Amino acid sequence: MKFTRKANAEWKGSGKEGKGSITTGSNVLDKTQYSFQTRFENGEKGTNPEELIGAAHAGCFAMQLSFLLNEADFTATNLNVDATVSFEDGAITKITLNLEGDVPNIDAEQFQQIAHKAKEVCPISKLLNTNIELKITLKNAQ
Repeated sequence: MKFTRKANAEWKGSGKEGKGSITTGSNVLDKTQYSFQTRFENGEKGTNPEELIGAAHAGCFAMQLSFLLNEADFTATNLNVDATVSFEDGAITKITLNLEGDVPNIDAEQFQQIAHKAKEVCPISKLLNTNIELKITLKNAQ
């Protein structure tokens, strides 16, 4: 399978006082605001690159895990993934994926193995050159 996706960022003004907007090809984000304040100060409504990376990583990982569970003859009732992107001294230093899963008839060890494989083969995990930490919770473990 081969495809491309597009997004656009527009920035006006200086780094600190300027403002920008982000639009995705799907228009799910359509001139969504971002600025120094939304990135570094949590000051106003808008998004930031780190939040978008976290959303992309959480979504990609959850979908990848779902596929791998299906390959092992399991279907998740629910996979909930929080991604925390850590930024320090001008670099993303770590992403923590906190996974909570509800998967009928799977044991905890098998769930851990499949989740770790998903972390390794997820396209966004492979793209990012940072420490990716994975925390896992399985509801109703067998």
